[in-house]
Amino acid sequence: MIKIRNLHKSFGALQVLKGIDFTASEGEVVAVIGPSGMGKSTFLRCINFIEKPEKGILEIDGIEVDAQTCKEKEIRNFRMKASMVFQNYNVFKNKTVLQNVMLPMTAVQKIDKQTAQTNALEYIRQVGLTDKIDAYPSRLSGGQQQRVGIARAMAVNPKVMLFDEPTSSLDPELVTGILEIIRRLAKEHKRTMLIVTHEMRFAQEIADRVLFMDNGMILEEGTPENMFINPQNERMKRFLDQLK
Repeated sequence: MIKIRNLHKSFGALQVLKGIDFTASEGEVVAVIGPSGMGKSTFLRCINFIEKPEKGILEIDGIEVDAQTCKEKEIRNFRMKASMVFQNYNVFKNKTVLQNVMLPMTAVQKIDKQTAQTNALEYIRQVGLTDKIDAYPSRLSGGQQQRVGIARAMAVNPKVMLFDEPTSSLDPELVTGILEIIRRLAKEHKRTMLIVTHEMRFAQEIADRVLFMDNGMILEEGTPENMFINPQNERMKRFLDQLK
């Protein structure tokens, strides 16, 4: 479903991703954990070409691009295979809940408005915001805005969903509701998911596999049981010890 080979990304002299190799199968849920500032979010942003890697071969659902040589059209086609949920919601303030969710279908996929509205209403229902379809983001809580972001990401029917610390901007009492939605989506929709998270219990419960990243590299990966109960990498052990 998704294959990444030798992915590199730098910001000036700072090398953020140092040759990442990664694969995930259809429907697999992968949690990405590790210290802050060590490349996890950049990894997701490069997969969706929000940040353009300097080097790497990326493939989703049979569509392959070479980061060094790909053209804009190739990138656009590739990006249609994935969608992203951001930590800061990233909703359009001047559009209602319904308009926010419809937009990627009408603007990107060129779906007619009636079909887009029907689909959008279903995605809004799935995230529990049916009573807010005409509300603007200024009238929504942070948790509700994040639900809009999740519904909008689902609206393009992506093969891969990328979640970049989806609860980090929320008040603690709102975190559980968002995690429950993601947990349900993972179970019901069978989409491949990559979830950068600092919620270790959530990672243990939802993920089929856990990646530990530090210093721009994947240092260890495995099942949640192996990663959290019997980690092999010394840096991973220190990271978990600090969370106790």
